Amino acid sequence: MIVDLPDTSTRIVSKKLVQIRRAGGEVTLGRVLTLIIVTEPGDAAETAVQASNAASREHPCRVIVVIRGRASAPTRLDAQIRVGGDAGASEVVVLELSGDLAGHAEAVVTPFLLPDTPVVTWWPGPAPVSPARDRLGRLSSRRITDARAADDPGLALAALRSAYRPGDTDLAWSSVTPWRAMLVSALDRPPHSPVLSATVVGPADNPGLDLFAGWLAHYLQVPVTRTDGTWLVRLERGDGPVEMTVDEIGGVLRSPGHPDGRAPFQRRTTAECLAEELRRLDDDGVYLNALQGLSGVTHRKAETV
Repeated sequence: MIVDLPDTSTRIVSKKLVQIRRAGGEVTLGRVLTLIIVTEPGDAAETAVQASNAASREHPCRVIVVIRGRASAPTRLDAQIRVGGDAGASEVVVLELSGDLAGHAEAVVTPFLLPDTPVVTWWPGPAPVSPARDRLGRLSSRRITDARAADDPGLALAALRSAYRPGDTDLAWSSVTPWRAMLVSALDRPPHSPVLSATVVGPADNPGLDLFAGWLAHYLQVPVTRTDGTWLVRLERGDGPVEMTVDEIGGVLRSPGHPDGRAPFQRRTTAECLAEELRRLDDDGVYLNALQGLSGVTHRKAETV
């Protein structure tokens, strides 16, 4: 069910939420968190809601979508409430702010936060320079950005590293979780020869691979090179290289003295990445280490590999 409330107030929206729950049996007792989505008008907002609906089947929550309109427009609040099949396992409150309200989104959002539950803020598009200092970011114990949406992912990661505060994370990081798990499984195979160097190859505009390289640089403490080209991770060892590549089925793992290992997974969706980030609401120290490891990564042209 979708209920539109044009040119309204927070009081009216709150009363309507209560009426809908009483009439339809919708309750908040099963909601485990409040997810604030900060986005722009148009398709970006709808895409983010669809991803949150899919993730909410694992994490039932109240979703508050904040759409910031033009500050020069007349001050106005347009709202929409979605429950049932239109909201996954969540209830969605869409708040479109115009005029003076656009600069005070935290005041509009606060009445809709579920009591005694964690608050997570997600920027599916361009994120603020310092998520933890953003007014909506300050409401949250967990802040999720997406460097994949940035015009320059490299600069976005540099800004995230500089402004990092406990509770920050990025969907580019969770996008490479299966690949990290697969590579770790290779290092568990004997013989356990030390890694001498590492190379990460892939599209230049893929921040997930940049974080992958930073992760290797931090934990292996060896030279790590990041280049453009076809997806490949190579760890040089004295007994021969360990290589991880991608084919039409999924990941392929090759190491000396062992049969090829395979894992049937493909590129993760935004909903899958978001669901992973919502599984843990504490600080992600491994993500921080990957950010810090970026300073130890050497970038080179593809032909030098």
